[in-house]
Amino acid sequence: MVRAAERAARTSVWLEGKVRRGGRGGQPSGLDRERITEVTVRLLDAEGLAKFSMRRLAAELNVTAMSVYWYVDTKDDLLELALDAAFGELTLPDPDGDEDWRDQLRAVAREYRTLLVRHPWLSPLAGTFLNIGPNSLAFSLVVQRVVRNTGLPVHGLSGALSAVFQFVYGYGTIEGHFIARCAAAGMSQDEYFQHAMSAVTRAPEAAAVIHASADVMEARGGDTVQEMRERDFTFALDLLVAGIEAMVARS
Repeated sequence: MVRAAERAARTSVWLEGKVRRGGRGGQPSGLDRERITEVTVRLLDAEGLAKFSMRRLAAELNVTAMSVYWYVDTKDDLLELALDAAFGELTLPDPDGDEDWRDQLRAVAREYRTLLVRHPWLSPLAGTFLNIGPNSLAFSLVVQRVVRNTGLPVHGLSGALSAVFQFVYGYGTIEGHFIARCAAAGMSQDEYFQHAMSAVTRAPEAAAVIHASADVMEARGGDTVQEMRERDFTFALDLLVAGIEAMVARS
């Protein structure tokens, strides 16, 4: 079991030096790793992680599956490349800039949430691989520096990082999966929400919970699912910022 865990920890395109390979001798013309990664991201967005395969990718590229293997050794290597390519879409603040850390923290949290929603396949991959590609590391470095700028003591930094970005990870993951479920059902978010609420209220136990939280839902505000979600996210993020401020003042 220990050996298996060690192999899993070492298995990464970023650790084995394979990412720098520009293709092997005699590779098919018209292909390169960047194009293969770009099409992989597009397929994952359109069809989801469960349906992705090297054969499906090859068909989209109009080549044989073996042609793709000139550029990557395994499907996992390709998924890691796609994962890091997605992180490259983030617009990150400059921790050395003049912006207040609160604005920067909110900005990077919103960017991360948007990324998770745009690519619902990203969150399971982020939890599967080491996630140490250059774009992911750039994101991690900026996040760490922004949280350092809060003035929290060093022993509190990891907790603050967890509080903010594990919250965003969970929020964005659930939101992305909900939107994908709505699309699969051929409904808008509001239609699906009303359909789900109607179904839930037919179960006595669930109906009791819904009734008990009626005042919370009413006070939540927002005419659409998207508006409700935005208000919840904004308030939760403000709550976390206020908590950091309070801990800084205490220390």
